[in-house]
Amino acid sequence: MINRTLVRRYATAVYSLAQDAGAVERIGKDLERIVASIEDNEQTKRFFIAPVINRYEKERVLTKAFEGRVDDIALHALLLLVRKHREAILRALLDEYRVLEMTGRGVEPLIVTSARPLSKEELASISARVERIYGRHFQARLVVDPELVGGMRITMGDRRIDGTIAGRLEELARTLTAAI
Repeated sequence: MINRTLVRRYATAVYSLAQDAGAVERIGKDLERIVASIEDNEQTKRFFIAPVINRYEKERVLTKAFEGRVDDIALHALLLLVRKHREAILRALLDEYRVLEMTGRGVEPLIVTSARPLSKEELASISARVERIYGRHFQARLVVDPELVGGMRITMGDRRIDGTIAGRLEELARTLTAAI
């Protein structure tokens, strides 16, 4: 289980440094590049996460791999995670950084989870309707989860609207269990 408060602290620190350097977007892309490089290769991912590998060796390898290819702020954030034995939060740090980046532009993330793929027009329509209701601007992202059976779930920060068949069945099961 990832400590969201810890992730938020790291992401906020990196975002603040990126703002001061006037490089929020560039550092976000560099963090994406780092995460993709590590996660795309299973052997690299195991090396990065392995607690038995000496952290100084990891730092040396990562510095050699990324120095001069990514911004120093992104590189030092990565090396700090290694020094503090917090490699497992790298992906979460990137995700939280993206949320901070959107918030800085006055946009909030909107995750639409559907049982089937939606067209761009359908996703835009849902996003526009939610924007009218809540009076905020959102950047919508679609997640397809066939286990929902039908309907959709909309997530805005810590608020969730569940209109899925699976959600209704779970609610019915809880009601029936409570009645027994």
